[in-house]
Amino acid sequence: MSLIARSATTDDVDAIVAMAEAARPALTNLPADRARLSARLASSQAALFATIERPGDEQYVLVAETDEGEIIATATIKAQAGAREAYYTYRRETLIHASQQLDVRREVDILSISHEMSHASLLCALATTDHACADHARQLLRAARLALIARFPERFAPTVFVALSGYRDAGRTPFWDGVGRHFFSRDFDDIHRAASLGSRSFIGEVMPPFPLYLPLLDDQARSAIGRVGDNHASALDVWQQEGFALSRHVDLLDGGPLLEASRNHLPRGQWLTVQIGERPGEGRPGEGRCAESLLIASQRTGDFRARIVTKTINERGQCVLDAASARALAVAADEPVLVLPVGQAGNTEALSC
Repeated sequence: MSLIARSATTDDVDAIVAMAEAARPALTNLPADRARLSARLASSQAALFATIERPGDEQYVLVAETDEGEIIATATIKAQAGAREAYYTYRRETLIHASQQLDVRREVDILSISHEMSHASLLCALATTDHACADHARQLLRAARLALIARFPERFAPTVFVALSGYRDAGRTPFWDGVGRHFFSRDFDDIHRAASLGSRSFIGEVMPPFPLYLPLLDDQARSAIGRVGDNHASALDVWQQEGFALSRHVDLLDGGPLLEASRNHLPRGQWLTVQIGERPGEGRPGEGRCAESLLIASQRTGDFRARIVTKTINERGQCVLDAASARALAVAADEPVLVLPVGQAGNTEALSC
């Protein structure tokens, strides 16, 4: 089954609300609130049609849709993570404690509250249904968001990051139990739910502003810092293959890792014109030069579309699409499309095979 990633519209709200309600644990960036999601979708549509020269409060929502019109996944990019309020994290640092008199020098690891990532662009709110193609939808939306950034670099910050859920053990969240619970006296799920339905700023406001010395934390909390949850282990590998690296920052709630990348080091792709024709191997011998997986993204303003295809780049340097893919992408013959390799960390040289 083929999927298309496209910019979301307000007509998609029912499907997205259903995914938000089904997400476990709840996604802080995808509230199960119809009114808020409707407003987000309307804002996303308006932003794609607007002329924007620098990142601000925009959120771009994408969905993955089957050929039959069923929406099975969604994902969002926040152009600036802290455009409305500070995006708090813990930043890992090292302090040196030294005394010449006692001939003592110790390096001590600490966590400091930071809002440094507020000015970066955030890849967030990835949710799927239990559809058989859910894994393919996740791959498509990961690639499509990078293609959207490549298509409109001026709309996004120089740094792009993604936050992965932290480690949980038999339903417990060791980092929260060792840190946050002391200041909120509430379970992780309660605080996580409150953050998903409203602002996260209360977390940074209630947590102590002073550094946390890691040797003073219990072993379970300390070992959970920067440790990804089992449900995101594969996502960690995929993002690293795409050029993202582990950040010094970790999530304020569960200690999960943040991965970041320079926008300029992300895949930029190539603009090629479309030829609508036969599949590789079905045309004349030697016509196709390249048949690996490619992400094809449309260039029409306001209606972003992307699809992963296994097609060819012909001897004239055109991207050959079959008629079904061309219809799904809403592109015509000789129209330019953005072409990026999938899963090769931005190796655009692979396009010439």
